[in-house]
Amino acid sequence: MTAAEIAEAFTDPKLANVLYHDWEAASYDEKWSISFDERCTTYARDRFAHIVGVPSRPYATALEIGCGTGFFALNLMLAGIIDFSVLTDISPGMVDVAVRQGQSLGLSVEGRVADAERLPSDDEQFDLVIGHAVLHHIPDVEQSLQEALRVLKPGGRFVFCGEPTARGDVIARQLSRATWWAASRITQLPRFRENWARTPADLTASSAAAALESVVDIHTFDPDSLARMAMRAGAIDVETVTEELTASWFGWPVRTFEAAVKPGALGFTWATFAYRTWQRLAAIDERYLARVVPDELFYNVCITGVKP
Repeated sequence: MTAAEIAEAFTDPKLANVLYHDWEAASYDEKWSISFDERCTTYARDRFAHIVGVPSRPYATALEIGCGTGFFALNLMLAGIIDFSVLTDISPGMVDVAVRQGQSLGLSVEGRVADAERLPSDDEQFDLVIGHAVLHHIPDVEQSLQEALRVLKPGGRFVFCGEPTARGDVIARQLSRATWWAASRITQLPRFRENWARTPADLTASSAAAALESVVDIHTFDPDSLARMAMRAGAIDVETVTEELTASWFGWPVRTFEAAVKPGALGFTWATFAYRTWQRLAAIDERYLARVVPDELFYNVCITGVKP
């Protein structure tokens, strides 16, 4: 990305999404520890099941909005929840990576570069529309929900997971900023610099990415307000659930710390510790804390609805 492109992107969130996600496409899986194995397949299936349950038979056709590198759709296909997926994203780079990964896994996929507010599909084409951590990037969320309903067959369902809540996002960002401030300074101390510190060029690139993140991350959501928006768009049987309270308080500092240190410095033992700890905290959040803590304090909201 050039300085001129970044400057223009600050006044055009769609351009910002294209530039930022094209730039991140090659390294996105590593950044977010995305894989297509038991770990991420279980995670994707559980997110889907938390909001709608596991279907008795696979959805024959699905369209994913904001597919990224394919994390949600491809892992749901590996879990036996979807047979065929059309992978869409406003970023051509992300679509290319997602389609290649789907084909390498032997899955039936098709890729299309698409604006979520104007999906390039005919009416009533799909049994399922999905997305993960995408609605908060879209300028007109209600229009994108209308488009999702338009391309669904009657009785078809949409499922969007991983959207930040307004209150949960404030806490996560504060924790991340504090972690970045501490880690980026501690790793520059003489005793840690050689094995732990990122290069000045890496830190500059991370700062540029963070600047664009402030543009591409447009929305946070109140669960009840998001549900009302989906109903205004025309959906019925709308439901929301929230996830990750203590898991987000742990997970965001961990992710930030991983981004602040030299790649490869932490190793497999660290990755296993981080994932297992997050799993345990997420289970506590779901089984116990969700019963007593207001839903808007959790970090993620998932939403589903049906086309009449």
